[in-house]
Amino acid sequence: MVVEEADSGFCGAIVELSKQTVTLEDRQNRHRVFPLVNAGFRLDGTLVTLAYVPPKAAHGPRRTASGSIAVAHAPAQVAKASRIYVEGIHDAALIERVWGEDLRIEGVVVEPLHGIDELPSIVTEFRPGPTRRLGVLVDHLVAGSKERRLADASASVQVLITGHPYVDIWQAVKPAAVGIRAWPRVPRGTDWKQGICDALNVSDPATMWRRILGSVSSYADLETPLLNAMERLIDFVTDYR
Repeated sequence: MVVEEADSGFCGAIVELSKQTVTLEDRQNRHRVFPLVNAGFRLDGTLVTLAYVPPKAAHGPRRTASGSIAVAHAPAQVAKASRIYVEGIHDAALIERVWGEDLRIEGVVVEPLHGIDELPSIVTEFRPGPTRRLGVLVDHLVAGSKERRLADASASVQVLITGHPYVDIWQAVKPAAVGIRAWPRVPRGTDWKQGICDALNVSDPATMWRRILGSVSSYADLETPLLNAMERLIDFVTDYR
């Protein structure tokens, strides 16, 4: 959660909270500690009061990062013929962070494509069939886009192509999880990832990616379009009925 301390105007993500204090981290990774008592904060412009709530003891079955009920002592699975393809290594790493435990139980492998310009031929080479399904997660899958045209040309009964509307998988992570108010707008003609780094005063995309991936601990840190797309793909490649 990103808040602003009312008196000082210091704005940052909440990185630590105790009964007495709250620690905020701003875009330059600077930390400031404020007292909870008699301190006012603004959340999206609204004056709010922060309160410490002790963590509750866990009850019920353990859940995975995706929110699924964890399967205890599950035996190792041989990889199935069905696959999920994603556009790049960042996509694959993020999927592993949230759905990795579920996919290993199902025996489903996720592979990066490093772009989808050759998607129709990649699908043909995969040779999909009744027990060999292919799911593809596509970035920027919106009406009129190149990605949409390629998806429409490649889908079939045994191939499901879905995705999210964001320029890159980075944007599918909620800004608050990363400690920013919103993802910056990058001018056309500017490399998108480098533009994000420049706007947030981050040295390079590799450093920014480590910050993004490190901010994700569960499905709650991701935007709904990505969650919906991945759940559809997992259901598709694991259901042969």
